[in-house]
Amino acid sequence: MQCSTDQGATWSPTSFIVASAGPHRITSWSRQEMLEFVLPLLFGFLVLYLLSVRFRRTRRDGEPPLVNGWIPFLGKALEFRKNAHGFLAAHKEKHGDVFTVLIAGKYMTFIMNPLLYPYIIKHGKQLDFHEFSDQVAPLTFGYPPVRSGKFPGMDEHIQRSFRLLQGDNLDNLTECMMGNLMLVFQQDYMDGESEWRTESMYQFCNSVMFEATFLTMYGKPAHTNRHSGIVTLRQDFVKFDTMFPLLIARIPISLLGGTKTIRDKLINYFHPQRMSTWSNTSGFIKERAALFEQYDCMGDVDKAAHHFAILWASVGNTVPATFWAMYYLVTHPEALAVVREEIHCVLKVSGLEADHNRDVTFTREQLDSLLYLESSINESLRLSSASMNIRVAQEDFSLRLEGERSIGVRKGDIISLYPQSMHMDPEIYENPEMYKFDRYVEDGKEKTDFYKDGQKLKYYRMPFGSGSTKCPGRYFAVNEIKQFLSLLLLHFDMEVVEGQEPCSLDSSRAGLGILLPATDVQIHYRPRQA
Repeated sequence: MQCSTDQGATWSPTSFIVASAGPHRITSWSRQEMLEFVLPLLFGFLVLYLLSVRFRRTRRDGEPPLVNGWIPFLGKALEFRKNAHGFLAAHKEKHGDVFTVLIAGKYMTFIMNPLLYPYIIKHGKQLDFHEFSDQVAPLTFGYPPVRSGKFPGMDEHIQRSFRLLQGDNLDNLTECMMGNLMLVFQQDYMDGESEWRTESMYQFCNSVMFEATFLTMYGKPAHTNRHSGIVTLRQDFVKFDTMFPLLIARIPISLLGGTKTIRDKLINYFHPQRMSTWSNTSGFIKERAALFEQYDCMGDVDKAAHHFAILWASVGNTVPATFWAMYYLVTHPEALAVVREEIHCVLKVSGLEADHNRDVTFTREQLDSLLYLESSINESLRLSSASMNIRVAQEDFSLRLEGERSIGVRKGDIISLYPQSMHMDPEIYENPEMYKFDRYVEDGKEKTDFYKDGQKLKYYRMPFGSGSTKCPGRYFAVNEIKQFLSLLLLHFDMEVVEGQEPCSLDSSRAGLGILLPATDVQIHYRPRQA
């Protein structure tokens, strides 16, 4: 077996062994020594392969088509990670809209027809998400499992606290976020100079959104408006986030170089003693902090780890979502012009004008009225989201689908919805690869009618999950992006530096939310003149 390297050479198992021995060892190895080294390796691989064949799962009557792959334990994990959308599309064409695949030791049954989604989402006790999250989140963020019995009632209180990110509670968050966005924009990017400047777009979005979100959620330090260590915190967060897919895959953090040291440093930033000195902390974080204080068995480091997990939940997907929303607008001038005019019109209706020397405030109602802005954001989410909605089977049972159709499911199997396949379905979305900023607008209101096989879809856009596992902070996240873009279009001119290739998606994080750009994009920007 040979495969190409980045340098255009070829690689094989024996060439690696010889090369790794060093130039002075190549001539000293006899054929006998080579065989003594290679044969045990080949024998080991053969034993693993035979064991996997002997004990591999076989399909039972009533179960979906089964794809095991030939690599023990990994199954089809490498192919899935390389191009999840293409992998699933190929197997859908071969096996139909329901099939099971072995991926990294887990048997995952993919439901590829969005008309079948309601049958999965409405299921109760037999399909559960918490088993997966209870195993993965503590390992990833470094806190003890909430449902272990050590913290009775904590999970229910945590779930109730999410109400502080929704409804009327959004008003305070929206107002606070707007002020923090203006603070960062004015102090870092609006210094009165009108010359064009060059910046990396993702870094621009990350710098502004990370700090503004942090200030909104956790508050400000004593005697100043900004945290002095925010740049280092953001840089450490990016390093941790780079390893996030491996942590979710349950790779021990001890095998990931300095990741544990970085995580410990991030956790320490949220030590309760330090947080107690911050002001203007959101009600959401205050309630969680008060809840943790009720449990004497929860140490300060564990409390800090929970707060760190919320930081990841707040910015881990919001920053790349903001990037894509900005990228598609800046690279589509006609869309940018319509959205900018809509923002100006909303201000005029309220008796306001865009004043570059004065703070602009948008209420939640005003943000909700920005129809084309919201459509443009939803369209960028459709194109960039690659989340995986999963449920874990709690027992062997027959999962009823449409009509008389049902499939056999085994305890421990993962039932997965992969909405990116729906988002890119040409039957649901005409020219799905194309960015169409007004795709979700029809007759002056939000378009909600999308069809598959002639039937109206209940679920047609799912960047935030589904059912009881739907992201509780989704309204705040969309509002943040609206606020960022509104201020950006009001206060800045911007254009993409010429000569760059169109930005593509980095598919290595498929299944985890919003995909990052494969490369950053250079932009020119300048403060708009009055």
